[in-house]
Amino acid sequence: MKLSVPGRTAAVAVVAAVSLLAGGSIAGAAPAVGPTPAAAPDISVANVKAHLTQLQSIATANGGNRAHGRAGYKASLDYVKAKLDAAGFTTTVQQFTSSGRVGYNLIADWPGGDTGQVVMAGSHLDSVTSGAGINDNGSGSAAVLETALAVSRADFRPARHLRFAWWGAEELGLVGSRYYVNSLSTGDRSRISGYLNFDMIGSPNPGYFVYDDDPAIEKTFKEYFTGLGVPTEIETEGDGRSDHAPFKNAGVPVGGLFSGADYVKTAAQAAKWGGTSGLAFDRCYHSSCDTTANINDTALDRNSDAIAYAVWELSA
Repeated sequence: MKLSVPGRTAAVAVVAAVSLLAGGSIAGAAPAVGPTPAAAPDISVANVKAHLTQLQSIATANGGNRAHGRAGYKASLDYVKAKLDAAGFTTTVQQFTSSGRVGYNLIADWPGGDTGQVVMAGSHLDSVTSGAGINDNGSGSAAVLETALAVSRADFRPARHLRFAWWGAEELGLVGSRYYVNSLSTGDRSRISGYLNFDMIGSPNPGYFVYDDDPAIEKTFKEYFTGLGVPTEIETEGDGRSDHAPFKNAGVPVGGLFSGADYVKTAAQAAKWGGTSGLAFDRCYHSSCDTTANINDTALDRNSDAIAYAVWELSA
């Protein structure tokens, strides 16, 4: 997440059938007729953490970071792309220039589905220069990658077209995602039914925050966490500070999850979520200590499963 300016369970499946009929722009279709779609798979937190280990190794081998225009970023992109290519995705690398350095977005399309109704899930892949960026935002990048690989393993055939994205130069001001959105025609933008953003989902002193931008997407995530018995709050810390913003500004319905950055956890939040009140959700935010040791496995697991749940539900 860029710096601010100044400063599975069966329990979930029962609520899924009505989630897209309650309103919101992504819902816009008539009730489906036919068999109930397959439930989303459980996302292995061990697999997600294995991707984080690889991103940490890449940073360690490349000056300690995976920042825009640095070798560690390109190596991170190559790692993700190789996994997706092997899994049967059609991948596209989009090149741009920012601050005198070349940057890259990675777009991965799953074959099939109605390309007039595209469901996207994305995350920024770059770190700041001061560290490896494992929570910010290896966590979102690894979970989106593992969800995409789960789509392949399940040979998922959704009604809507699925697209996954990893953005460059987010830390410089949402540069990669803005470049992508600006490169789309008006028609292509209108065909994106929803964009789901995941920026920091494994914070060590975590909260469970849901974007409230689009009602149908928000409802889908809230239903998932309700099924787990985990209360959520509306996400406010990251408003306008991550890659959903260019999509929202272009009129695309957006949503997402967040586990907290440098805001301080209150006593009330600690009472319902655990952790330590009076400390930041992520004390290593934008610091050299944002390593694989800076991840809460429970938050990473829950949020990774929630990503898959939303991808399956919103694209069915």
